[in-house]
Amino acid sequence: MDSALSSPSPGTGASTGNMYLSGENQTLVKLLIAGPFGVGKTTLIRALSETPPLHTEEVMTQTGASIDDLAGVREKTTTTVAIDFGRLTLPGDLALYLFGTPGQKRFRPLWQDIARGALGALVLADTRRLADSFEVMDIVEEAGLRYAVAVNTFPDAPEYDVEKLREALDLHPETPLVLCDARDREQSVDALIALVGHVLAHTHEENPNP
Repeated sequence: MDSALSSPSPGTGASTGNMYLSGENQTLVKLLIAGPFGVGKTTLIRALSETPPLHTEEVMTQTGASIDDLAGVREKTTTTVAIDFGRLTLPGDLALYLFGTPGQKRFRPLWQDIARGALGALVLADTRRLADSFEVMDIVEEAGLRYAVAVNTFPDAPEYDVEKLREALDLHPETPLVLCDARDREQSVDALIALVGHVLAHTHEENPNP
């Protein structure tokens, strides 16, 4: 998908089943779901997608476990080796195409390819290892993407005040920060809405004329 925003002509796409866009005029938005290894990207896309999501998870090998930092995620046995993909339609015929990106450093070239044409990114974070999010946010900023941060509230993760989290993550005042359980569809939708609102507000500021 090369275009971050596009509106297909009426009558395009298939009309049978939920796997395809309807023939209505929709605005398509490509978004990234980013974050460090084991932070819940696959879980969030699985909770959100209105179509059967595409996953490229593989069982972790002993070699991979020795490379990837499993601190805080010792129970994790699989890892995304390419992308996760899902789709969610919001009111107003806004169709979000969600691309989950691998969190490990060795997949950075793939990440850069996936980011092409994206309008923004939802960066997931884990309070057990907040420092792991900095590299991801750096990559997102280098790509020129606006983003929001969603702290995934794992059951055993320490809880902090939102303002303390914002300070710890060194976020710009305009960058949305939300708490969500990636397993919960409603909370995950709210996180995406925060991102979309942030991105579209700045898009309209930069391009005031339709």
